[in-house]
Amino acid sequence: AVQNVLDKIDCVKSIPFMLIQLGAVAGLFFLDFSWKALGLVVATYYFRMWALTTTHHRYFAHRSFKTSRVFQFILAFIASTNVQKGVLWWAANHRHHHRYSDMPEDIHSPVQRGFWYSHVGWILTNRYEETKYDQIRDFTKYPEIVWLNKFWIVPVSTYVLTMYAIGGMNAVFWGFIFSTAVLFHGTACVNSLLHVWGTKRYKTTDESRNNLWVALITTGEGWHNNHHYYMNSARQGFFWWEIDVSYYVLKLFEMVGLVWDVRVPPEHILHPTSDRLA
Repeated sequence: AVQNVLDKIDCVKSIPFMLIQLGAVAGLFFLDFSWKALGLVVATYYFRMWALTTTHHRYFAHRSFKTSRVFQFILAFIASTNVQKGVLWWAANHRHHHRYSDMPEDIHSPVQRGFWYSHVGWILTNRYEETKYDQIRDFTKYPEIVWLNKFWIVPVSTYVLTMYAIGGMNAVFWGFIFSTAVLFHGTACVNSLLHVWGTKRYKTTDESRNNLWVALITTGEGWHNNHHYYMNSARQGFFWWEIDVSYYVLKLFEMVGLVWDVRVPPEHILHPTSDRLA
């Protein structure tokens, strides 16, 4: 009974999420479309998708590269404009997902709970409202990151004001409301689709799959079977033909000294003797 209550949609808590989703749809009927607007959507979508995948996922959740304390905060601030709550909340839940991937304890497994719950339902409940600080203790020693995790609305507000300064309410709609709505679904596709749709190269304990199309809309996150086989790699597209934009940007950052110790899969991971399926 307690589980059922916790898994029910919290209608009040869900209002901000629903306003963004409904606002994105409504704006299509009331605002004029232009190529400039499309360019703003694409630019803000991919910039913030890159920030999210690089920062929340590959850095805070998996520590797949190292950086300075200052650049760590800058990355976290930029990535927090995605309106996907605090960076430590996000990373802690992701670590939990890896620990129990596709098991009953997994917070967003489509294998266990179906498409809807894994795509959006889980974030609209009260079950996962609090940050699991016990899952992310390696970063709670940074008070500025803990502060940012609690007050993630600050970078979001800063971003909205920036859009307004760039082009008024029209830029706020295309560069924030519409872009954010699409960005959420792009991110959520990793949870809901990549455990049911795609190919498996490696034998894992879950149903993680590789999918080029999801990789293209998530700057490289679509190589999910690769990632679940060796999650500590900053490079998720293990082979040259697997497009991984987030990794390419990390290599550029490494060249200029902003990041270092960028982890890649070793040879025995790329070509295992027993776990290779394809």
